[in-house]
Amino acid sequence: MSQVIYTGGTFDLLHWGHVSFLASCAKFGEVVVSLNPDEFIAAFKGKPPVMTYDERRKALLGCRWVARVIKNTGGADSKIAINHVKPDVIAIGSDWATRDYYKQMGFTQQWLDEKNIILMYIPYTKLISTTAIKARFNHGT
Repeated sequence: MSQVIYTGGTFDLLHWGHVSFLASCAKFGEVVVSLNPDEFIAAFKGKPPVMTYDERRKALLGCRWVARVIKNTGGADSKIAINHVKPDVIAIGSDWATRDYYKQMGFTQQWLDEKNIILMYIPYTKLISTTAIKARFNHGT
């Protein structure tokens, strides 16, 4: 039986860095993406995403590495979505290794241990990001 791999995020302007991350996740099992809704992104980042929730959801579902997309209904409390998915593994980019991912997600290592969930870091794809793509529009490139 395949493992369930949970990851979450905004996935605005789906690019090859996202796809590389999702392909790496898929090596370990069925990938379920908890997608942040537009309202949460606007509140958290101070501005809405370029693509709507539905556009981002459809782009992710078109990616061969994604099995399912669910809406992150818990906002900053990711435990709600995680409890819904019941993953074996939570996969995140290695760019989170120097930040407090536990605080960001609203859980502790003890909570993960109680749920028997492994937290796995996937190497971050350098030289590409949604922020960098957005900056191109401001510079006319």
